[in-house]
This record gives sequence, structure tokens and C-alpha cells, in this order.
Amino acid sequence: MAASYAYVGAPTFIKAVQGRLADAGLVRAEDTASADIIVTFCTTASALEDLYFGDDGLVSSAGPGTVLVDLSATTPNFAREINAVATVNDLVMVEAPLTVRSLVAAEAFAQENLLGPVASESELSEGVRTLLEAIFGEVVEVGAPGRAQLMRSTHTLPLAANLASAIEAVALDDAAARSVGALDADQVPLFCTVSTDPVVRAVQQQRFTGDYTAEMLLAELSAALMAADDAEVILPGVEATMHLLELLAVIGGADMAPAALALVYRDEAAGAAAGLDWARAEQAYGHGGDHDHGEDWNDYDDPDWADGADYDDFDYTAN
Repeated sequence: MAASYAYVGAPTFIKAVQGRLADAGLVRAEDTASADIIVTFCTTASALEDLYFGDDGLVSSAGPGTVLVDLSATTPNFAREINAVATVNDLVMVEAPLTVRSLVAAEAFAQENLLGPVASESELSEGVRTLLEAIFGEVVEVGAPGRAQLMRSTHTLPLAANLASAIEAVALDDAAARSVGALDADQVPLFCTVSTDPVVRAVQQQRFTGDYTAEMLLAELSAALMAADDAEVILPGVEATMHLLELLAVIGGADMAPAALALVYRDEAAGAAAGLDWARAEQAYGHGGDHDHGEDWNDYDDPDWADGADYDDFDYTAN
């Protein structure tokens, strides 16, 4: 009999992969109570905690023997905590954090763009293996709980660093070229024409929307910073990128693709055309007057980020 699954989490993800799951012979259950496997993918730390440990959370409401497959980004310590509580409640926990190979892929949740590090204390059943192989282009079993989250973090950090540095290179090339009159308003900077970097191409093509969002990347980097704090390691590059992504989220870009970070370096009109509102940054950070968003993003600095604060503390909704 085919394994059944239920899904709780970001709707864009299941919309992208449900066809692959059906092709693999998996049946989507009506609800979590009737599913053999419950797949979860939360995009904030608070949502993940509530889903598993809140009132009627999965660790207490799921039936004995149910397999919980979590694709969310969290810290290794929290992943181990979920696993321990699930085991006590006769559940099988599978830690399989969704890991993208490219932050700016046109189809972010395409099978070939997804890497699946997997950690579990239990042997994976045939149904779970089928599900994971339908989702991910490559499944890598890494051992004990917590290790998959660590692998996800170490994979994502250089991608995030390249995202920020490539966008800054484009911003400098664009601004410097225009300041000396080398470009007309409708011309593309030289760097954009010669670079093969996928981030540069995404910015040039203005691919500012997509299934993988700035909020999802924020969750990954937030978890990495908290894990680094637990290990007493300082990651200043991650902190800087977090500041920029948090600023993008505050002005309305949480659901935009990571390449939309380029809009932080552009003028207010470009942001407004993409649906961003810089007035929200003034409200969030208590600044009045002009905002030099394209020149000095440190004006929006929040010291709480330095100690790995949870980005859930910030309100991204319009006032």
C-alpha cells in the first residue's frame, strides 16, 4: 500500500513538489491525523516551535508511529530537542532541512536545485526514502540529529556571502559608471555584460520574485548565527548579510526572491516600482528625515543582530 503524507507549511513549496510526490506513488492525506508521514516546512523559528510544541503541537497530537519529516531551518540544538521529544512520544523524527544549490535559480524548488541532508536515529522506511528522493535531487544521510542542520548552514553561508558581494559589485559598477557619465539611463553596466555569476544575471534580469524567498534565507542565516553563538564562533559576514535582508523584509520584501536585495542599493523610485516602501524602515527603526539607503545601510543598524537575535522579533507588516 502506498504511503500517505500530510503537509504543513509554506504553500509555495508543496505546490512545486506535490506533482513529484504523486508521480512517486505517494498519496496526500486529508489531514495529519490520517497520514503515515507528516512533512513540515516553516519559514520562521517561532512558527516551527509553535507547530511542534504549541497547543495541539505535532509531538503531542500525532499518532504513535507517525513519521515527522521536517524541512525547516533551525539550529542543531533545537533539531536534537525536537528529536528527543518525538522519540519520547513514540514518533519517528527525520531531520531533512531543505537546502538549495542556488539562491537565485529560476525554479528554486526544482528537484535538481535541492540538496537533502538527512539525520535520523531511526532507519529510514521505504516510504520516507521515496518521499525524500522525490523532493531532493540528492539525499545525503549524515548521521545523528543536528548534523543535517549543521550541513545546511555550512552549505548556505558561502551562497549568502556570494549573494551580497555580487549585488554590491553590481551596485558599485552601476553607480560609478553613471557618476562619470559613462552610461546612459537605459544602458547596462559593463560588469553585468561580462559576468557569468548567476546572482548578477538574476539582478540584471530583475528576477525579484520566486518560490525561495528572502524570508526563507533569513531563517537559514538566523539559525546559522544562533548555532555559531552556541559554538562561540563569530560570523561577521553573516551578520552583515542579515542586516541587509532584514532591511529588505522591513520595507516589504520578505516574500521577494533573494536577488531583490539589489533594490536596497537603488533609489527610492526603483524600490517603489517593485512594491517596497522605505517609510516602513523609518517607522521600524525610529528614524526621521531622509534615508540614505543606497549609501549607508548601517544607518538602519540594530545591535540585537550582533548576538544572533531571532528575526521573528521584527514586524514586517505595514502599519
